[in-house]
Amino acid sequence: MFTLKGKSLLITGGTGSLGKALTHHILSQYPDIRRLIIYSRDEQKQFHMAQEFPVEKYPQIRYFIGDVRDKDRMLRAFQGVEYVIHAAAMKHVHIAEYNPDECIKTNIGGAENVVDACLKTKVERVVALSTDKACAPINLYGATKLTSDKLFIAANNIRGENPIRFSVVRYGNVMGSNGSVIPFFINKKKETNVLPITDPNMTRFNISLQGGVDMVMHALEHAWGGELFVPKIPSYKIMDVANAIGQDCEKPIIGIRPGEKVHEEMITSSDSFYTYDLGKYYTILPPTHKWSLDEFVAVFNAKKVPNGFSYNSGENKEWETVESLRQLIKEHVDPNI
Repeated sequence: MFTLKGKSLLITGGTGSLGKALTHHILSQYPDIRRLIIYSRDEQKQFHMAQEFPVEKYPQIRYFIGDVRDKDRMLRAFQGVEYVIHAAAMKHVHIAEYNPDECIKTNIGGAENVVDACLKTKVERVVALSTDKACAPINLYGATKLTSDKLFIAANNIRGENPIRFSVVRYGNVMGSNGSVIPFFINKKKETNVLPITDPNMTRFNISLQGGVDMVMHALEHAWGGELFVPKIPSYKIMDVANAIGQDCEKPIIGIRPGEKVHEEMITSSDSFYTYDLGKYYTILPPTHKWSLDEFVAVFNAKKVPNGFSYNSGENKEWETVESLRQLIKEHVDPNI
């Protein structure tokens, strides 16, 4: 049975929405963890997080100021760490378009530094967070995250005799996460009673924070090295989100922003040749790996998807409704909606 007893785990970008959700989950489910290190560059966010998770109550926790761009700082932070969850990223699409060099330094250079630091220390398992925007990317953010995915997957090929395992998890919009559409609409409703709509046909995948946490922990426990995990999750229509939050609000159409898609993808038809159905998740396997594919299929009862299979938010078979979205928002984001 998987356990973190006596282990040290580090989360890069640990003060973000998912980082805090992972922290809550790990401290509640694995109280005998030896160390949980929150690694991020924002001292103000660390200050606020320390009020929520004080070291006096949680002696396992450590707050470590550092940037994934700083390789030397990462090498120091990774000393004695067995597990790494890489959640640090520059993720706002329009900001990345305007500041491409900064996005590249964090999302690609930072990924290289994480891989290098893990290989040079005693880290055993690494899970890197991806995004649906990394699938057939049309914006810089997605392109940098696709590059990051490739770096982590390829790291399994250069580890030599090191038994470390690198894997990636890719999912859609996390409900209520910082900068996402639901808190944006909630604030707009309170401030102006106007919800700007980019395109009324737009769809997105939807996953809860806990769903994201469960997927990361699944990869941490079960990955053999090189897998890219994709969850089976519902889609929603942007108009349904707007109506769930503000049925009577004005909803002007403002047009798609640079780098946006109408529908997001998580598996392309070109990925189908390497994609297997694991039941709760899909996994895109690496073209080259050091383990037996037949054994992998047998252990996980993995079923190859048909050639040409694709998975996108516009053609999904499972959908949220206005009513289900309103209930989810009340449960996970704002009970007053």
